Amino acid sequence: MTPEQLADAYARTCVVIPAFNEGKSIQTVVRAVREHMPGATVVVVDDGSTDDTGANARAAGAAVLSLATNLGIGGAVQTGYKFALRRGHSFAVQIDGDGQHDPSETYHLFEQLVDGDADLVVGSRWLGRGDYVAPRNRRFAMKFLQALVSWRARSRFTDTTSGFRALNRRGIELFAVHYPTDYPEVESIVLARQFGLRVSEVPVKMEAREHGTSSIRGLKTLYFMIRVTVGLLVGVMGGEEL
Repeated sequence: MTPEQLADAYARTCVVIPAFNEGKSIQTVVRAVREHMPGATVVVVDDGSTDDTGANARAAGAAVLSLATNLGIGGAVQTGYKFALRRGHSFAVQIDGDGQHDPSETYHLFEQLVDGDADLVVGSRWLGRGDYVAPRNRRFAMKFLQALVSWRARSRFTDTTSGFRALNRRGIELFAVHYPTDYPEVESIVLARQFGLRVSEVPVKMEAREHGTSSIRGLKTLYFMIRVTVGLLVGVMGGEEL
């Protein structure tokens, strides 16, 4: 992929940043995206925040979609994909609003998209780049879901909870209409495979979140595992693999 091809791809990209009470970090994230992805449309989906997330995102130069109530990560991300679909974007990138994802790493996500080798590319923190260390209480859940998704999708995946991902128009069209709600990162991989999308992983660096705490911790980790396991075992969206 040449620099010219990458610049052209960025110009046709919508960067979707779901954010709930990320007022302390959102400006840094938006500015980093604008620096490393020049020409891309940056959209922050303010998921019913009670702090200054929306105002800070606008101040940093992002378009803001403000949800009246908190829909959760699935609803927020799908809102961003609907925006990208209606605006005619060829590509979309999902980046968390807490500072974990480095926008300079999006280059690695786009290599396979621009070359037409994949429809959805997931950034994995477990493929040899960086030194990210998961909290101890989440490591087992991650490994379990890695095995479950790899079995369900009939392809090996290493980082099924990664929210750092990029997709082409085909992926945007699917996720704008069908997208899991509660814990979508895991289920969306299987969903994409069900609808015949080519899904791949690439190594990326990730950082610990800058502010706040994860929504999946303590007893919620157990609920997360049970909820996602049931969803995967009965079949995401009730569909059949193609």
